[in-house]
Amino acid sequence: MRLRTHALVLAAGQGRRFGGGKLHALYQGRPLLSFVLDVVGGAQRRGLVDGGLVVVAAQDQPAMTLAAAGGLDCVVNDAPALGLSHSVRLGLAALELQTTEETGAVLVFLGDQPLVRLDVVEALVAAWRQGHGPILRPRYEARPDAPGHPVLLVRSIWPRARQLAGDRGFSVFSASNPHKTFTLDVEGDNPDVDTPDDLKALQGFSR
Repeated sequence: MRLRTHALVLAAGQGRRFGGGKLHALYQGRPLLSFVLDVVGGAQRRGLVDGGLVVVAAQDQPAMTLAAAGGLDCVVNDAPALGLSHSVRLGLAALELQTTEETGAVLVFLGDQPLVRLDVVEALVAAWRQGHGPILRPRYEARPDAPGHPVLLVRSIWPRARQLAGDRGFSVFSASNPHKTFTLDVEGDNPDVDTPDDLKALQGFSR
């Protein structure tokens, strides 16, 4: 049996350091979030993922509209102030309800990383199908000391991932489970956009 994969896009952050509205800020004339959703859509068309969910803040209609345009369902986070971990828990809980054991893994994307690439998704899925896991994440050449995204989580590890707390991401989770983490070296970079200056710095980058 070929196990299925799903995508989970975390897009409910408040973007305080950005001044609010971060995921709808324009990069190359388009909202940041749209670039991530494009990669998820490309992964679906190539058979790398079989569906996806986007965790959005309550009343974030623009994010819901972008997700719907990409054929993705939304999970509403009514308490984004609880941090990234709350979105992870909501997303994984929704996936467990909507999928069966045939869905063997989830790829977790951050909505503020417009340089995320389809070839990295493909490499992670291939490594998982070759038996690596249960946590797989890329290590980008441009920042080898920074844990990369997207993160692939095999279904067996989802209960552990739901134990994340606060705004700490998967770097803490991977650090506490080093023997369970497979790191895949890839070219390029995939920086977060946390501040307006980060967005300006992206102007010299391309996928």
